[in-house]
Amino acid sequence: MEQNAIITGGSAGLGRALTRLLVQRGWHLTVDGRRSELLADLESEVGSANLVTVAGDIADADHRAELVRRAASHGPIALIVNNASELGGSPQPTLRDLDPGTHELLWRVNVGGPLGLVQEALPQLAEHAVIISISSDAAADHYQRWGGYGGTKAALDHQTLTWAAEEPQHSWYAVDPGDMRTAMHQAAFPGEDISDRPEPESVAPAIIALISSGLPSGRYRASDLDTLLAHEAVETMTPGAAGTGVAS
Repeated sequence: MEQNAIITGGSAGLGRALTRLLVQRGWHLTVDGRRSELLADLESEVGSANLVTVAGDIADADHRAELVRRAASHGPIALIVNNASELGGSPQPTLRDLDPGTHELLWRVNVGGPLGLVQEALPQLAEHAVIISISSDAAADHYQRWGGYGGTKAALDHQTLTWAAEEPQHSWYAVDPGDMRTAMHQAAFPGEDISDRPEPESVAPAIIALISSGLPSGRYRASDLDTLLAHEAVETMTPGAAGTGVAS
């Protein structure tokens, strides 16, 4: 696999953790974020010629085109991580109080952004590329005040797996990373202590392992990936056995 990737929302949280690990593994990354100062800090921290940062909003079509143009200048794009997300307020509103402007913003960033980016990137994708969309448990479970955000993540899951049906030559994964100690998670629980949540650096390795796993396209929980990948390895090494892979 050509080691050339796009990561959206890579300036903080899980996106930043994934960026660090992939640069260490020799990938060339084109990373975006809305805050240029955080991207500059990331460049300073990583200190690699293999990192290109582009400030902008994934909901903007011109920005998506620039991301793809910059990435494709380094060869076929083997990996896209749709990580950039919009929470929809802090504290998040109930559905009763979800105003149309916030609702539209959630859909433009969390669903329209990944859709537009993949559409733009399709002609530049490497053979057997991997596309990972970062989901949430709120896409499958129902919590008070998470209806706006969770509804868009459920749509992102559906969109990702419809891509898998329509473009099966690539691998398409929707990944629920679980709770993490990030700025977004803190915004979802304003004033609460979230120090018991795991750091994104503890979640990133499982997602990195998924890239070359060969697991079938599907929706996965990051907490299940170690077990699934170990099972897949055993199945592959067992004479006469075929790896099955299990989506969750």
